[in-house]
Amino acid sequence: MKPAWDEKIFYTCNYLFLGLAALSCVLPLLHIISLSLSSYQAIVSGHVSLWPQGWTMEAYKALYTGTNMVKAFRNSIVITVVGVVLSMCFTIMAAYPLAKKYFYARRFFTLAIVFTMLFGTPLIPLFLIVKSLGLLDTYGAIWMPGLISAFNMLVLRTFFMNVPEELEEAARMDGCGEWRLLTRIILPLSLPVLATLTLFYGVGYWNSFLHVLMFINDSTRMNLAVMIQQMVASQSILQELNSVRPDDLQQMTPESIKAAGVIVLIVPMLIVYPFLQKYFVKGVMIGAIKG
Repeated sequence: MKPAWDEKIFYTCNYLFLGLAALSCVLPLLHIISLSLSSYQAIVSGHVSLWPQGWTMEAYKALYTGTNMVKAFRNSIVITVVGVVLSMCFTIMAAYPLAKKYFYARRFFTLAIVFTMLFGTPLIPLFLIVKSLGLLDTYGAIWMPGLISAFNMLVLRTFFMNVPEELEEAARMDGCGEWRLLTRIILPLSLPVLATLTLFYGVGYWNSFLHVLMFINDSTRMNLAVMIQQMVASQSILQELNSVRPDDLQQMTPESIKAAGVIVLIVPMLIVYPFLQKYFVKGVMIGAIKG
């Protein structure tokens, strides 16, 4: 069935709008990449736009040899991987019982969790609680306050509620207990929503900034996001680089160093996203269906 003329106009306008929105996201990224790969003369002369001029990797070499980027990158990986594993485990354990009709007082606990979404945690009480628990200067201060996202838990709970009860009854007739039912049947059926929530948690932990800045005082335990922010805020980034020869400093600008740091920060998420993208929309839509 051919679309009517008004539908064609709608689709055309829709595609134009989405194309402009995509360009508004892609063009700044291309400009940052070009700055990080361009020569000193091209950047100073203002000829760098969307394509690198005078290709050079000096900015990335300076980050590798003159900063703690490798250690900060490793810290970010530890924070993200351990945080995602912990958050997903606890989110599953919270969502599964709340999805069962026979769980006593599940309505009370669900409303209590929803209530926490209405108010944010004040920073001073949060800091005092973390300090009283002895978590300062440890990654536990980053993982514990946001271990479970109420929104993510409710999405997963809604998905679990839509799993056919006949499937669970058949599994129990075959001798499945709750743990085996969860691990062998429910979770394999939940891969789309689990992949989506993993992406949500991963992006959150990878971009952790405020909690790292508040709770981590040891500079060797800082993550990549904090290091890049300090670089961007620095007015003398070239002088702060260690183990970089003076001749190399003359081939770089602060803009190229900062741009290279931003690219190093965002590239891992750009690499991971395509592998989870096919689950992204499906997982959110399935988890959002009202049970």
